[in-house]
Amino acid sequence: MKRLKHASMMAVLILCLMGTFFQVGWAGEGAPEKINCDAEIAWDVVKEAKLTQFDCALGESGGQPALIFTVGLENASDKPQRYRVNLFMDNGKAVGGLIPRTTKEGLVEPGQSKSFDYPVIDMPLSPKTMTLIIKTASQ
Repeated sequence: MKRLKHASMMAVLILCLMGTFFQVGWAGEGAPEKINCDAEIAWDVVKEAKLTQFDCALGESGGQPALIFTVGLENASDKPQRYRVNLFMDNGKAVGGLIPRTTKEGLVEPGQSKSFDYPVIDMPLSPKTMTLIIKTASQ
């Protein structure tokens, strides 16, 4: 009887920890206010960036059907920044790049917003799960 009591207490503890993980890791911290993707998304966004947009849309890229992700962010730091964006999907595909792509026109200034489209060729549906990672290019 004692073992059963301890096992049920452990099960409750594990479920609480899992609930905390999913609430913080999947649902919210770092997420923009509006999202139009039908996927569970894990957000890993540095404090120097505020994610202002994350959209998924079917379209074309290079004449081929593609799922296009639009990532918009704002520089939340007090210094000009360049950001590295990586998006990993449950089907093994990944896209990413730098915002801004080149530094010819300068970096993203404090308070300034930039966005970029990331197409995934031959992907007619949104994945079930994704992980979005945004870091500063210096990290």
